[in-house]
Formats: sequence, C-alpha cells, structure tokens
Amino acid sequence: MSRLGTALVASLAVLAGGLVISPAAAADRWAVPASASITIKGHGYGHGRGMSQYGAEGAAREGLTWRQITDFYYPGTTVGRARGTIDVHVSADTTDDLVVVPRSGLVVHDLGAGKSWPLPERDTTRWRVIWLDGANRVQWLGNRWRTWRTLAGSGAFSAGTEPVTLVTPGGTRAYRGRVSALPLSGGRVTVNTVRLEYYLRGVVPLEMPALWSPEAVRSQAVAARTYAAYERAHPRSSAFDVYDTTQSQVYGGVAAEHPASDAAIRATRRRVLRHDGAPAFTQFSSSNGGWSVAGSLPYQQARADAYDGWSGNPNRSWSVTVTDRRLESTWPALGNLRRIVVVRRDGNGQWNGRVASLRLVGSKNTVTVTGDTMRSMLGLKSTWVTFRVG
Repeated sequence: MSRLGTALVASLAVLAGGLVISPAAAADRWAVPASASITIKGHGYGHGRGMSQYGAEGAAREGLTWRQITDFYYPGTTVGRARGTIDVHVSADTTDDLVVVPRSGLVVHDLGAGKSWPLPERDTTRWRVIWLDGANRVQWLGNRWRTWRTLAGSGAFSAGTEPVTLVTPGGTRAYRGRVSALPLSGGRVTVNTVRLEYYLRGVVPLEMPALWSPEAVRSQAVAARTYAAYERAHPRSSAFDVYDTTQSQVYGGVAAEHPASDAAIRATRRRVLRHDGAPAFTQFSSSNGGWSVAGSLPYQQARADAYDGWSGNPNRSWSVTVTDRRLESTWPALGNLRRIVVVRRDGNGQWNGRVASLRLVGSKNTVTVTGDTMRSMLGLKSTWVTFRVG
C-alpha cells in the first residue's frame, strides 16, 4: 500500500467512524486573480491511517521495538499468529494462456481432477496451459506448440521449493509456490498461490526500504502480514485473495526479495496484530505529516505523531505550485476560477487539519469536491493542505 486507498473507501471509512469534521476557519478562502499562481503547501504522503512508514523509521531511531511501534500506530491490538497460503492476482500476465519456462522438477497440476504429473525434461523452450477446443490443454513448444495432456479442470505449475518462472507480455517473473490459470468473469486470471511468509518476502522491500532500521522493517513485516491475513479473510474475488498492486500490497515475487527484509520477516515469523479475535485492518502510508487520521475501526485513531517528523522524512512538509489554468482545465465547468474555499477540515493539526471538502467558485459555476478528489485530480501527496495565491 505504498499506500493509497481509493477516495471512496477513504470517505466511507471517515464517515462510518463518526469522525467530527470541523468547519474551516474564516481565513480558509482565497481570491484568485487572472493568471495567478497557486502554491499548495502540505503535510504527509498518503491516507494517513494506521502506521506512518517514515514514522516507524523515526520511532526505531529513537529505540522503539517493532511491538512498541505497532502499539503506537494500532492501539488496542494484540499479537497473534497467522500461517498458511495466500492467493495473489498476477497483474502482469494479461494473456489467455499460462506460459512458464522449463526447469528441473517442474510439475503440472490438474486442479479439477486433483492430479499432478512431473513434466519431462525434453528439448522444449516453453510449457503452457491453454483453453483450446473446450478443454484446458498442457502443451510444450518445440518448432510449434504440441499437446502433452488434456486436463479435467484448471491447470497450474509448481517446482517444489524452487521458483516457477512465468512468461508475461513484459518479460519473465519468478514466483515461489504455484502459478495457476483460473476462470473469472468469463475470462482467465493468473494466480500465485504462495505461503504467507514467502509472499511477504516479495512485499516488504517494495513497501519499505529493506535497509532502514531493523525494528522499522520488522514493524512493516508485521503490518504487511496482518494486512494480508485480513484480506485473505475478506478475499477480493472468487479466484484470488489479494492484488499484487497498491490495490492491496505491492508484490514483486522472487525478484523483489532482499536479505535484510527477509531477516525482519524471520524475526517476526507468523506474528500478526489482532482485534476482537480476527486480523486487524493494518493500513499504512508513507507519512502522516505528524498527525494520524481516524478511521471506522477502534484502532484507527487520530493522534499527534512526533516520530513522523525525523529529519530524513521528505514528506513531513512539502509544497507544489500550480496555475489557475490547471484548476480550470481540471474542472472546466468553472469557467474562470475566482475563489478557493475550504469548507471543512478534520480538525487535527496545523491549519485545522486535512481538507474534507473544498469549494471552487468560478465565473460560470461553483464546484464542490472532497479532499480526496482534490488530491487525486491534482496529484497531491495528501489532503492536509493550505493555499497561497500570488
């Protein structure tokens, strides 16, 4: 989740949690003359709920352990354990067949019949499973594709404890566990079924720098493991539990693995955070800017965060400059932009906190948008912003 949830989910989480949204201060309005430049100053990067990743690093630099870090960002949770496998959608494979590179120990599985067969080590450059003439067929490539076996159900490849190299339109990618071609919504998706601990090896170093302080990386491992366990209990579809993108957590398979993050995963093996007997929804984002955001769950609390402010955090405070024309082209119904008015904020921190609602007054129309929509449309790091017109 280098860590962006959708605007809709964010808005629902805030409303469901009963968060008190404060009216904006009287000074939260700016006249916009023609051809004006607008400086947007802000704090944080991401939705701000749960753990700040830069905050976790700041806390680790002050000597906090991973348990103390997760206690701070997910108050009221307890430590439990999770094991088993997780089914991951492989977004890079957009083809209609499932193609892998031959290797020793490669096995094909018939998921319909519950049978498996070792694949012969013959002179072939590719193996694949493809839906052809009403059945899934296992084929090998020599001078052309030839059928080796017909399956009763969906097909999958594995290679024991070794990775399977998947061929995608963009190249090859290695994955631990099993890769399958599964039906979904009249089409086919590629799914990597992998042990939870192996999955984390492809997630943690893509979500947090592996060479950050060990306790920070351990806290990331626990948050990522818990997030995966939560999503496994609330699967994204009938074919898979999680996406391999920021829709869930970024997952890169074997190529993403790093010895330092592997060590953090081993040090926290199977540890997850629980609340009311189930895995917690451990959202995290790059930086909360010094104040976390409340959500709909008891452990998603708004609170000041001094750890986020350590000197190495480039996202604690930032600014960008846009023109009035940029806003006029983004919301063309405005005509000429005349005024920016912040209607509501969340009430926490400088400027009275994050923007919940914004009104843009133009020569033709007035447009009211949520803070999340503003952030998305303008490419801002967060909704905790103020404006200066010059």
